[in-house]
Amino acid sequence: MDDPRRQTPSVDTVLSDPALRAAVDRLGRPFVKSLVNEVLQRVRRGELAPRETVETVVSMLPPAPTRLRPVINATGVVVHTNLGRAPLSPAAREAILRAAGYTDVELDLATGKRARRGAAALAALRAAVPRAEAVHVVNNNAAALALVVMALAAGREILISRGEFIEIGDGFRIPELLTAAGARLREVGTTNRTRQEDYAAAIGPDTALILKLHPSNFLQTGFTSSVPVAALATLGPPVVYDIGSGLLRREPTLPNEPDVTSALRDGAALVTASGDKLLGGPQAGLIFGRAALVEKLRRHPLARAFRVDKLTLAALEATVSGPRPPVGQALDVDVASLRSRAERIATLLRQAGIAAEAVASQAMIGGGGAPGVPLDSAAVALSERYARPLRIADPAVLGRVHGGQCLLDLRTVTPEEDSMIIDAVRAVHAQLNG
Repeated sequence: MDDPRRQTPSVDTVLSDPALRAAVDRLGRPFVKSLVNEVLQRVRRGELAPRETVETVVSMLPPAPTRLRPVINATGVVVHTNLGRAPLSPAAREAILRAAGYTDVELDLATGKRARRGAAALAALRAAVPRAEAVHVVNNNAAALALVVMALAAGREILISRGEFIEIGDGFRIPELLTAAGARLREVGTTNRTRQEDYAAAIGPDTALILKLHPSNFLQTGFTSSVPVAALATLGPPVVYDIGSGLLRREPTLPNEPDVTSALRDGAALVTASGDKLLGGPQAGLIFGRAALVEKLRRHPLARAFRVDKLTLAALEATVSGPRPPVGQALDVDVASLRSRAERIATLLRQAGIAAEAVASQAMIGGGGAPGVPLDSAAVALSERYARPLRIADPAVLGRVHGGQCLLDLRTVTPEEDSMIIDAVRAVHAQLNG
């Protein structure tokens, strides 16, 4: 009797099947070919019949040409670093698509000559922060700080409070960045208390600047003191303030979170911030301040190494000029509306035989912004056993496990995603009780 594996088709035969031609155009021949080879190996081992080859390959095709998967963020963490921080607004997404082809990112179409790169995005940022004489954009806030140090303080001293020696995610330490960029650090004050006279006593002929770092991912309480920008600005050296989370103006929901406009008004020479946190835009490092200093940064030989691409510039412009982005909407949302949505979802799930309850919850900013500031919210509480199946579902739903429950916090869920959550929970319930 003939071995059915002798009927194993060739790679080219499988790839030429009509069911896979569109996939080759969409995902690329090398990727689809790798799946075909994987399936054919299973056929040769006798795990699949040759006639099942094409069907199996089709079942393995991803929905998009990327391994990244969309996630419904039901954690209640508004700026979730592990989920890519700020979700982009529809306007920013449209801007990215518009900028994906050839664009005038560095060309004046009227004259046909080279133009300032990303002029429209820079103009939007300046319009949003009129106190800034100039603006520069790099690829993240760490790059912004590194460029400031290399351009203004290489081989010289930076004064920094001991209470602002900050470590952020994944063991990344700001002081190590500053020294790697070529500066010497002059520590002033103590861990819990730093006074204006501490800075004044440390100023010398080698002082390049005073750096103030907002401790955006931790809180100091008790017997503490720090020096505001307005006081530091009277000491002589330029003050650079890294506010971190990226508010351009004061946010009523977060009255203690620093913002660019206030920092410049108080005398900061430069302010650095992230674009993908509270601003709600793409990953970027934003530098606002005095025109002469910003120009010095822009003309530094390594500035090009930190340059952002046209997609980032497009998304940034749309975020700043366009409608309130999702992060802002999550801050503004009415808690009563969240409770109403949670009750509705829980009711529909109970009607499907699922133990679900609408409960009060507390969300948070996350992403190195407004630590210790709770945001009242509402959640749908399920058994903890739903957490993992929901996390690996399609679409993935990421909740928060607390007190033996899986909480689906709605402050970070759009109303349009409610039905997707209901469908996902019902599907998981069927799996768990099948």
